[in-house]
Amino acid sequence: MGYRKGYYKKDGTYVQGHFANTRSRSYTKKNSGCILIFLLSVLIGSVISCSESSETSDVTSNTPSSNCPTKTCSDFSSQSAAQSAYNSNKTCYKNLDSDGDGTACENLK
Repeated sequence: MGYRKGYYKKDGTYVQGHFANTRSRSYTKKNSGCILIFLLSVLIGSVISCSESSETSDVTSNTPSSNCPTKTCSDFSSQSAAQSAYNSNKTCYKNLDSDGDGTACENLK
């Protein structure tokens, strides 16, 4: 609340000094700015998180520069050998489990 001094209106009447609520005029303007800042920060945060997740997926993929060997099911003589390799490092040998059920090279006997 703020105090307003007395003043004369255009029609010549005098209005005595009084306390007036100053929030009602600027309340919506302040909130719209806060909402805009909030939305911009969410947008920027989502862009940053998307770029970080794409970078980490590039690191874990089987590229020639990574430490993971590139093996397929045809490189193993039995399903148990493929399963033991898969269990030793599931991120490196994720291509051995095509359907994602935890069983590697289900087509081998």
